[in-house]
Amino acid sequence: MFDVDFFVIGGGSGGVRAARIAAAEGGARVALAEASRVGGTCVIRGCVPKKLMVFASGYPEAIADARAYGWEAASGGFDWAAFRGRLGAELDRLEAAYRATLARAGVEVHDQRATLVDSHTVSLEDGRRISARHILIATGGRPFVPEVPGAELAIISDAVFDLPALPGRIVIVGSGYIACEFASIFAGLGARVAQVFRAPHILRGFDAEARAHLQGAMAGQGIALHPGAEVVRIEADGADGAARIVHLTDGTRLEADVVLYATGRRPNTAGLGLEALGVGIAPSGAVEVDGYSQTAVPSIFAVGDVTDRVNLTPAAIREGQALAQTLFLARPTRAEHPLVPSAVFTRPEFGTVGLSEEDARARGPVEVFVATFRPMRSLFAGREDRALFKLVVDAASRRVLGCHIVAPEAGEMVQLAAVAIGMGATKEDFDRTLAVHPTMAEELVTMKTPARRG
Repeated sequence: MFDVDFFVIGGGSGGVRAARIAAAEGGARVALAEASRVGGTCVIRGCVPKKLMVFASGYPEAIADARAYGWEAASGGFDWAAFRGRLGAELDRLEAAYRATLARAGVEVHDQRATLVDSHTVSLEDGRRISARHILIATGGRPFVPEVPGAELAIISDAVFDLPALPGRIVIVGSGYIACEFASIFAGLGARVAQVFRAPHILRGFDAEARAHLQGAMAGQGIALHPGAEVVRIEADGADGAARIVHLTDGTRLEADVVLYATGRRPNTAGLGLEALGVGIAPSGAVEVDGYSQTAVPSIFAVGDVTDRVNLTPAAIREGQALAQTLFLARPTRAEHPLVPSAVFTRPEFGTVGLSEEDARARGPVEVFVATFRPMRSLFAGREDRALFKLVVDAASRRVLGCHIVAPEAGEMVQLAAVAIGMGATKEDFDRTLAVHPTMAEELVTMKTPARRG
């Protein structure tokens, strides 16, 4: 007889969803251990606080636009301390909501670290051991800083929300979505931003034309981009050693108040005791699982970023739900990711779903439809911003294979485009759809002539 039916290690999006469904809908006895805060990376130190910072960073531009529209408006200064206080209160509210959800479902929460003793037993920090029929690893991932001289002088994205003051100068290392988002955020808040990355372009793996468009927009906002460069070393500077000097491989010397590394994340598997039990661990540190999120040990499962499949919150939630349905609702469900929409919350946003032009061309002939234009709102305000809308179409079947948007609220638009593309919509289906005018999104259904074929 086991103490519980299901023990979940990790209180992030995937773990919480699996625990709640197993207990509330499956009637399972469920326990969950979380060493930090319930809600995980997304709620506590990722998507949610970052998006609130995105909102905050957009107000200076909105106030400037308001003046162009005839309003008497002035922004004054940004009160970082006031924002941090409100942000902290909101994160507390969200964590309380997550805890209440688990409590209503009957999940027992242990606010401490848990490790594995054997294939059916976990050990808590306080020395207690709990046996479980099934164990779920949902410990997520963590940012990392490469080993360069002075790396201890840099911070990771987790620490951004706890900065005591808004930096006047910040160097951001990395070219992925986290680095690009924080570059846009701090530029919008008034900091001098330099972004350093070794690749020639930002956002490797995304559609090349769309990311080039976004890179140009970021440069136009005053973000100093340093492509093809790497950090050689970081030094403390100033009388109190609080400032930073960042030396690059091309000889550039950057001065900063804060150096932020956003060069990727690694799965949180160290010290859990997985390898000793025979659980497969990839070179990246990820837990190896099959389509049902099961490891090589039948009673141990893993979902979310710790598996390094699709490192997005909605994917972790989908995986957690599929697992709970498989184990406790007699509905075997594979954790599949056939079509993954995503958004990069830069200014402007970059929303994307489906194949890039490059990936689609590798599969066969395509037609590519592209529209670039100055959106009505910013054009009237006198800004030079340009939006990009792009559809990638299979030349033979006429199915829309990819949609890429660089524009304000691109994430909102691409979510709806994902429904159509997921249903197999053709370019002619898009063309038959009546436009909503005047909107930016009407470009999705009014592009008639391919920009490229082949």
